[in-house]
Amino acid sequence: MSHTALATGATIGIIGGGQLGRMSAVAASRLGYQVHILSAEIDPPAHDTARHVTIGAYDDEAVLRQFAESVDVITFEFENISSDGLELLASLCPVHPAGRVLAISQDRILEKSFLGEQDIPVAPWVSVPDEASLSGVASELGYPFLLKTTRFGYDGKGQFRITDAETLDALASTLPYPLIAEGFVDFERELSVMVARSASGAVRCFSVTENQHRDGILDISLAPARIPVALAAEAEALALRIAEAIGLVGILGVEMFVSAKGTLLVNEIAPRPHNSGHWTMDACLIDQFEMHIRAIADLPLPDPFRHSDAVMKNLIGPEGMALCDAVLEQSGLALHLYGKSECRPGRKMGHVNALFPLGALPGPYGVAARFDSALKAPQEA
Repeated sequence: MSHTALATGATIGIIGGGQLGRMSAVAASRLGYQVHILSAEIDPPAHDTARHVTIGAYDDEAVLRQFAESVDVITFEFENISSDGLELLASLCPVHPAGRVLAISQDRILEKSFLGEQDIPVAPWVSVPDEASLSGVASELGYPFLLKTTRFGYDGKGQFRITDAETLDALASTLPYPLIAEGFVDFERELSVMVARSASGAVRCFSVTENQHRDGILDISLAPARIPVALAAEAEALALRIAEAIGLVGILGVEMFVSAKGTLLVNEIAPRPHNSGHWTMDACLIDQFEMHIRAIADLPLPDPFRHSDAVMKNLIGPEGMALCDAVLEQSGLALHLYGKSECRPGRKMGHVNALFPLGALPGPYGVAARFDSALKAPQEA
């Protein structure tokens, strides 16, 4: 190891105990590190894979101080910790990614402003701080447009599609301001790129991934994305530019649209492992979780080459869990469950990866249909 690398046996603190923390802890243990999870949830999924777990509020100063003093470096698996809390942690222990990165990703207005400053292409947008400011949105963006909460939106939550003036008038007084309004993008497909950057400045990208959503939640990811090589290179270049500009240490998910005209627009960024990178767990020797741990520990970042093409399917709610027996009975499918005690509609309970020889992945819609057919629950077979 280099003299700057985190020593073997050191403790990595992870804020958040969900499935991303769970899988990050497994990756850290493979590299010889201990993991201490801080979770506001009792019996979180990461409890099964971490050496230590503290249950406490993310804004409790005493809890944060005790946590920071027990670890050697801190990272997070979600963005819902306050900037004040992260500032306190950073005063006691190195935090990666840094608070500035988290602050930008937490707020859609800061995020869009940052991307604009870097000349990163995005959909047209305007800030909507209150109801009075709604009046000019339609004239600037036209119908339809999307209204999104500036913070805490995920899996389609906190989003409102405005198709006409009547819809806008009916919702105006009930909307959770502040909001951001985004012009409707006529997109051909959705992509994401996972990019990792270490404290020493080494950067790596995983293969560009194509994503298909259902009811606002990621359903299927395909790697590699079915796009021209030149467009994939452009997507990777955008992700690398963002990682460098924001001063990333860790891993970053960059979500993008391919417009109907074949151009790329960046939608949002997530400074942590990402659902659309789960295919890397079986199709790459070093997956997104290990690359994240390597980056925050300042270990070398090898080429994360993809040895197989891959399809990832989320298992969501009771319907998804009903597929588990069928998955276990079939060869060629890798099941990953998150250990969540309560199975609710719309909740991500696990995922399945299917591998194909390089270059043998069918077209995206054909493989989606084939995957769905293979995973029919026993009662549907």
